[in-house]
Amino acid sequence: MASIPARAPQLRRRIGSFQATALNMSQMVGIGPFITIPAMIVAFGGPQAVVGWIAGAVLALADGLIWAELGAAMPGSGGTYVYLREAFKYRTGRLMPFLFVWSAVLFIPLVMSTGVIGFVQYLGYLAPGMDDGTGTLIGLALIVIITVVLWRRIESLGKLTVVLWAVMILTVLTVIAACVTHFNLAQVMDFPAGAFDITSGGFWVSFVAGLTIGIYDYLGYNTSSYMGAEVKNAGRTIPRSVVFSVVGIMVIYLFMQIGVLGVVRWQEMLDTNSMAYQSLVSLVLQRTWGSEVALVVTAFILITAFASLMVGLLAGSRVPYDAARDGVFFKVFAKLHPTKEFPVAGLVAMGVMTAVGFLIGRATNIGALIQLLTAVMVLVQALGQVAAVAVLRRRTDVVRPYKMWLYPAPLIVAGLGWLVIYFYSDINAPGLHPIELSLAWVAVGAISFFIWAKREKTWPFGPLPVEKNDVDEEIRSGISA
Repeated sequence: MASIPARAPQLRRRIGSFQATALNMSQMVGIGPFITIPAMIVAFGGPQAVVGWIAGAVLALADGLIWAELGAAMPGSGGTYVYLREAFKYRTGRLMPFLFVWSAVLFIPLVMSTGVIGFVQYLGYLAPGMDDGTGTLIGLALIVIITVVLWRRIESLGKLTVVLWAVMILTVLTVIAACVTHFNLAQVMDFPAGAFDITSGGFWVSFVAGLTIGIYDYLGYNTSSYMGAEVKNAGRTIPRSVVFSVVGIMVIYLFMQIGVLGVVRWQEMLDTNSMAYQSLVSLVLQRTWGSEVALVVTAFILITAFASLMVGLLAGSRVPYDAARDGVFFKVFAKLHPTKEFPVAGLVAMGVMTAVGFLIGRATNIGALIQLLTAVMVLVQALGQVAAVAVLRRRTDVVRPYKMWLYPAPLIVAGLGWLVIYFYSDINAPGLHPIELSLAWVAVGAISFFIWAKREKTWPFGPLPVEKNDVDEEIRSGISA
């Protein structure tokens, strides 16, 4: 592959450690915990739902260490695409990275669409008379606005992200402070009979449902890895941003869950049509500091959701870029804006697919959407990266600025956690069949790959494509150190 001309538009390393951590944390919080705290209560049937947040944090940290090692060693645009390409190019050529990009085009927008649904849900507190049609139009308009905001150079977005991160931190600290001032420990300790009966099959079904919700809320700790080609000093920045964001958000979530239970009785959240379920945090502020403060904090929640959606689409738009540049995806995705230097087709495609996911979610329910996106993500990305670390550990030609702690324990924990979530997804989303749909999506992707491979005369219809390319040379040059 020819070298990139010196003056051609290209992704540049402009994101520092603090900005990378802010990107991760902004993506992780978003609207997620504000809409899933009551969902976690419903899953467990009581305040023992705190277990779900702890389990989610353990899986997030184990998986985060995988991202940290891979991201530090191979800081390219698109994250998993680069890791799977490097790990399996001597075995299956471009099949694994192709399937990842194929899957990412679906699961990343699905994650974003749940955020848009949550945004509209909380907006209903500020505009109680809003009907479904108006909410749908507002959600679609929000996606368009975010796409327009992202139509700029990365350095200005880094500064904007830090500002939005500060709003997010202020929002969650305000909610926690409000809970502390009106905290009722008796409500937190009001466990139903058999809450911790681990001999019951129902407990483990609830546990897995809670684990799925928990890991959904932690997703985003990998954002800096997706943007590895734009991170400065990636060998140190990416591992730090991953670990700091997971630990920081775990503390925030535990304080929020326990605090909310001390203000609103968990029995109120079981009614999915109640305000305690639809706009829980707004209700908490209303009961503690009054309606005026509740309105202000709800507005901050919407800003936090906006920040998460912006960061998610920003990172997602980079995923097809390296694949297209390597000739493993549609060529249009390899083009950068001539002056603003961002992948235009990737941004537009992610925006459109987010809009589609939002419309589907409005027609079904957000819980089912979470199950579907999780199943698709697990099948190729999560389990693929577990295998990638094991494969790359045997290679001597990969520079590793960072090695995960306690190897291979994080691989075992992450692998088992993702498998449990995957095989229980059908139970947690009856009628949607996430396992069948995820397998069908990957099967269609594999068929598409074989058609493409035959046309390109690459593996399995030609030799393994193990030639060096620009990203390989950048990695080998030690820029990740």
